[in-house]
Amino acid sequence: MDDTLSQIDLSRALCALLEEHRGMDVVGLDLRGLNAWTDFFVIATVNSNTHQQGLERHIKDFCYEKGIDILRVSPRPREQRRGAERLIMDDEWRLIDLGAIVIHLMTEKARSFYELERLWGAADVVYKSSSSSRSSSSSSSKSSS
Repeated sequence: MDDTLSQIDLSRALCALLEEHRGMDVVGLDLRGLNAWTDFFVIATVNSNTHQQGLERHIKDFCYEKGIDILRVSPRPREQRRGAERLIMDDEWRLIDLGAIVIHLMTEKARSFYELERLWGAADVVYKSSSSSRSSSSSSSKSSS
């Protein structure tokens, strides 16, 4: 990751980028100390597949400019998964893994179903969009926009 910005600053910058491009209910969660595989979640609601693809393009451009490697995008666009275990269609949740930061672009349906903020309720909130309709899940949250 870019040495000039801390991971928390990068998380907040990604949140601001998503909000700037009309990502809805953007939230940044600090997961340090809660798991071993990532430090931050950035979560945003999208209103369509086209909106999701546009936000993904802005994230890729941001990462390229900052010298940040994208480790994985899941599911890959147009990837078909079959089977009864799939609860939400692939185009409803895009995960972009930057290592220390994992970005979730989710439809309202997927976001309501998985409730990541509630699942990770012990995490501090490091960013919450000013137009967010979701309530903070941590009373010790540090909100910044």
